Amino acid sequence: MSESTTTLAKVYSPNEVEAKWYKYWEENNLFHAEVNPQKKPYTIVIPPPNVTGVLHMGHILNNTLQDAFIRYKRMMGFEACWIPGTDHAGIATQNVVEKSLMKEGKTRHDLGREKFLERVWQWKERYGGTIIKQLRTLGCSCDWERERFTMDENLSVAVKEVFVRMFDDGLIYRGKYIVNWCPNDHTAISDDEVNYSMQQGKLYYIKYPIEGTTEFAVVATTRPETMLGDVAIAVNPQDERYKRWIGKHATLPLVGRKIPIIADEYVDKEFGTGMVKITPAHDPNDYWIGQRHSLPQVNIFDISAKLNDEAPAKYRGMDRYDARKLVLSDLEAQGLLVKVDDHTNNIGRCYRCDTVIEPYLSDQWFVKMKPLAEPALKVVMDGTIKFYPERWMNVYEHWMTNIRDWCISRQLWWGHRIPVWYCVGDEQCLLECKQPIVSRTAPEKCPHCGSTNLRQDEDVLDTWFSSWLWTFSVHDWPQHEKLGKAKDLAYFYPTDTLVTAPDIIFFWVARMIMAGLRFGPSFTGSDDLKKNVPFKDVYFTSLVRDAQGRKMSKSLGNSPEPIDLIAEYGADAVRFTILYLAPLGQDIFYSKEKNEIGRNFANKIWNAGRFLLMNRDQIGEAPKTTEFNVDHLDLADRWILSRFHSTAFELQKAMDEYEINKVTKVVYDFFWHDYCDWYVEMIKSRLYSDEPNDAKQAVISRALDIYDAALRMLHPIMPFVTEELWQHIRQRKLLETIMRAEMAEPDGKLIDKNVEEEMTFVQSVIESLRNIRGEMSIAPSKEISLVVNLSDERRAESVERYSGYLKRLARVSSLSFLKDSSRPKLAASAVVQGEELFVPLEGLIDIEVEKARLKKEIDRVSGLLKSGQAKLNNSSFVDKAPKDVVEKEREKLNNFGETLGKLERSYAALS
Repeated sequence: MSESTTTLAKVYSPNEVEAKWYKYWEENNLFHAEVNPQKKPYTIVIPPPNVTGVLHMGHILNNTLQDAFIRYKRMMGFEACWIPGTDHAGIATQNVVEKSLMKEGKTRHDLGREKFLERVWQWKERYGGTIIKQLRTLGCSCDWERERFTMDENLSVAVKEVFVRMFDDGLIYRGKYIVNWCPNDHTAISDDEVNYSMQQGKLYYIKYPIEGTTEFAVVATTRPETMLGDVAIAVNPQDERYKRWIGKHATLPLVGRKIPIIADEYVDKEFGTGMVKITPAHDPNDYWIGQRHSLPQVNIFDISAKLNDEAPAKYRGMDRYDARKLVLSDLEAQGLLVKVDDHTNNIGRCYRCDTVIEPYLSDQWFVKMKPLAEPALKVVMDGTIKFYPERWMNVYEHWMTNIRDWCISRQLWWGHRIPVWYCVGDEQCLLECKQPIVSRTAPEKCPHCGSTNLRQDEDVLDTWFSSWLWTFSVHDWPQHEKLGKAKDLAYFYPTDTLVTAPDIIFFWVARMIMAGLRFGPSFTGSDDLKKNVPFKDVYFTSLVRDAQGRKMSKSLGNSPEPIDLIAEYGADAVRFTILYLAPLGQDIFYSKEKNEIGRNFANKIWNAGRFLLMNRDQIGEAPKTTEFNVDHLDLADRWILSRFHSTAFELQKAMDEYEINKVTKVVYDFFWHDYCDWYVEMIKSRLYSDEPNDAKQAVISRALDIYDAALRMLHPIMPFVTEELWQHIRQRKLLETIMRAEMAEPDGKLIDKNVEEEMTFVQSVIESLRNIRGEMSIAPSKEISLVVNLSDERRAESVERYSGYLKRLARVSSLSFLKDSSRPKLAASAVVQGEELFVPLEGLIDIEVEKARLKKEIDRVSGLLKSGQAKLNNSSFVDKAPKDVVEKEREKLNNFGETLGKLERSYAALS
């Protein structure tokens, strides 16, 4: 698609341009990737957002990063495939639908399981695509033909296959266990789904009468209501204070049950009195003590954390916190509450609804994690999988070496139902009928007794049990051969880069590595870890904070709506800004106003494009024979070609090292400063001069060549404005698009650091002369004379060679060199890289103003000099800093000293 090059609008309107180009890309299937033996694949699977979700700033960062990597690799010649999808989000989605039912005065139980699930699917079809539409608005170049949902039929097949295989291998088991129970959602949640925070609470000291004595055991507890489920008191076997009581019994207050006093190394002699109550059904540590000592388990709570029939009658049916108040009141009335101290607790809350978690003993399904963790730890620690930034390796290692079994069952209706059935036949059933029937499909009858009276497990699997298979289940494993996806799986697996937030390093990243290593050999046919890992690199995103450093949240009202930002600034501006502010591994301090950075940048390159096109339409363009026109080159041309290729090298290196923040800055500096501010200004004088037309055509052609290549460098970050401009600057073929154009390759032969250094010096001279003009209020129409005192002969040659630019860009009418140490009287001065510039001011300025300016500059440089001297006088800095850093500081100090001397001489000259 190409448009007339004369129709570029005066003002860039992002909303119109973005909608047009996304529609064009998608309608022409330009995001789609196919198995292509001629190309190397590059694959990303999207971290599937919850189907209930809408874009937030974390999504903007994460998905802009993924899109930048995909677009870059696509332009680098890879078959780039970005597989999108959404997660069914068990608890979150069920909660949304249940809330809508509440408005109708109903619960899910009123509908029954089947009808309720129909309502959830209806909700999903109606509202579940919101975040996918928003990703399109952001410009995400996902392969939408490959979009998946974690409850798709083929992904459900993968979930069942994995469950059955792991059960058969002894890696999945069912047992009673202390789990993190959410009394609000009525489901177990994994350790990783509990959010902990310090909270001010109380420590209660309670007396337990010791049988056969008049003494009391005093225990300290933060949860007195759970004492109703106590089955023992424990002390440390090394605690001399209580050795005489080990083996005796105490009476449980308010209940009357006799409980033993036991010894266990786990007890902390320094906590409270050194004696602790043991409640195996309601504390994970007590659970393990109970296992070691064969203690009974007394569960006093129901699924809503209300006291059940195991508690004394007066407390039954009470909420746990109401029961606490009554228990404390009764203890105090009996003289058994010794004292209450302030105490800080680490409280766990449900990550979904913020309800305080209840440790709860129940029947659950678990995955044995240690056998899976060992190889998954190895591939990260040996560098097979690389983390960016590397510091997350330490977090990963700590968690993997202290891993606990994964509770995978959830007491929900929405999700992958556990593929387990139980025989509920008559009393004549064999003992084996008590064993679960684990099957990929619904069994018709009991394999032991033949009964057809079977009941499926009511629970569903943890949402993460489907998403940990994501990298290969999206290709329809294990049915990939049957469904014709074997080539896709072989070509696009393993994936290359995973972009994710660090807070799901355990939920998802670690488990995906485990799943890839466990099941990869079944489709790669290899035991080679490198072929079975699910990805090669993991990029952990930054945390987006507000300008005050606070985490963004709806409750604080400090999280802008991304779709509103896109409507106001344009997707390109939002994309560029978030990446510009995101150094690898550091938090982002974000505010709405910062999107001006991206918007202003888009406008800058738009205006440069309009200038080039207007002049090209008037002058014409030289025939294109090479990537960059090299006819009629002058110094500015050689400089911009060198800067472009230097920039291209920096960009490639930064991309390869995932320094996307550096990528934005490199391209920004080149496009804004080198190209627009300097090069375009420099070529104006040639375009408007009396040079031959073929020379002017070469100039405009070269400028457009470089502009074209720079747009391609910028495209992965700002896809819309670059496509619009790229289509205008040259006539394009049908379906030709910048997103499939080749990324410009850096050419070392065109990099000339000497030319770059020379131009930097001349630019500094021009900027200094402009500053003098501004500070001295010299009218732009007035020409100035320039007198220079140069200590370096090469600099003198540079100034002479570039004198034409000094005349055009700084309005210099004459240039002369000092031949001795004398200097012009009544002249404004500046020092550039140690060289002196003088502008005679007689008749142009107020001498007193110039003296004041020099005095201010003297004070500034003096401050820098003192600061540098202090740093180098600090032995700690000199001893610890790298040698090259210390040398640079010494060099800077010398330059400050020389500059200060010259400034003081200039001041003295005016005085």
